Amino acid sequence: MPDLPKADWAHLIPHAGNMCLLDVVRDFDDTSIHAASLGHRDHDHPLRSEHGLHAVHLAEYGAQAVAVHGALMARQAGHEEVRPGRLVSLRDVLLTLDRIDTLSEAIDVHAERLYADDAGAQYIFRIEHAGNLLASGRVAVIHPRA
Repeated sequence: MPDLPKADWAHLIPHAGNMCLLDVVRDFDDTSIHAASLGHRDHDHPLRSEHGLHAVHLAEYGAQAVAVHGALMARQAGHEEVRPGRLVSLRDVLLTLDRIDTLSEAIDVHAERLYADDAGAQYIFRIEHAGNLLASGRVAVIHPRA
């Protein structure tokens, strides 16, 4: 599968402008997604503080991969509108470093769906840099009723 650039899917998720942290979808299937980003190096990163970009923000990268996967699955199923999701839980988050703004290469963001129905979904995520684990955890999302 060829890479899907941000222009292909960014309009499907609520994260706009530079708050859309992922740059490209490398691959996805019915249960998983692999995305990548170089934005962690940007001095104007929206989550960066005067002390740099803390690794805790990797959870947002994982959550955005979940959002993109859900949106791509909805589009693939022929839905014209993507149901909004609300992040309700982060669990078992593991961070292996303090900051990510000093990393030179792209970060790889992987998410795998464990469960999904009309009410929401649960995923696990892992984020790597040059093959080394940076973060992992679980994400729960609900789809509020209109």
